[in-house]
Amino acid sequence: MKGLLLAGGYGTRLRPLTFTGNKHTLPIANKPMILYGLEALCRAGVKEVGVVVGPLREGVVELIGDGSKFGVEVTYIEQPEPKGLAHAVLVSERFLGNEPFVMHLGDNLLKEGVKPFIDLFENGGFDCVVGAAKVREPSRYGIIDFDSSGRVKKLVEKPKEYISDWALIGTYVFNEKIFDAVKQLKPSWRGELEITEAIQHLLDHGCRVHVRFVQGWWKDTGRPEDLLEANQLILHDIETRIEGVVEGDATVSGSVVIGRNSIVKSGSTIRGPAVIGES
Repeated sequence: MKGLLLAGGYGTRLRPLTFTGNKHTLPIANKPMILYGLEALCRAGVKEVGVVVGPLREGVVELIGDGSKFGVEVTYIEQPEPKGLAHAVLVSERFLGNEPFVMHLGDNLLKEGVKPFIDLFENGGFDCVVGAAKVREPSRYGIIDFDSSGRVKKLVEKPKEYISDWALIGTYVFNEKIFDAVKQLKPSWRGELEITEAIQHLLDHGCRVHVRFVQGWWKDTGRPEDLLEANQLILHDIETRIEGVVEGDATVSGSVVIGRNSIVKSGSTIRGPAVIGES
């Protein structure tokens, strides 16, 4: 099982934060957001990861390197223009070959990680496993419509009229059949090759598509307010870890992480949840 971690796009909804750098390097709880996805792939046992980068790649390569410090082998894949998630799959075909792969969006945070999706794919004999979560604004997402028996009926990208409130999250597991599907696509009204249409193609041609509903929280960090909410979600779940120094008269309470070589000076008060990085 290979991994595909997407770090392309212009990050227009996060400007001015992304005028000079890649949105995937913005920090969430003191850690670049793309590392949450990379570490989730590592925990799931993925050993080879393709990182899709676009025109704003500043910081991504420097941050991840060859992947050795994370225990994976990383290959960088160029996507010169952000032409959609299905296009990202298409430009990655040479790297992925005929192996099944898990695709994870680098600006999505998922508490449970990607392993449950991989396990379901491998044990269920499916051609595709996608994640779904209920959302408040369906028009912002790729939406899944179910029939009366709970089976997937159709998928629509950012519907203008209400279909359902079940959205595709940024985690997908595919086998090689997805390549034939994306090659049949034409650009949508947004000028992109839509992954929703590729999955619909799989459905229309009798492939086994399974939806796994998210357990715990999921967060798409596409807007500034989403960054703040994601930060709170991560901080809420942290466990105290003190690798630095807390001087005798300092007070540390709640869930707090203090990085190596950092010093909490006497007289200071740290009330969690809080993360203080390495010095």
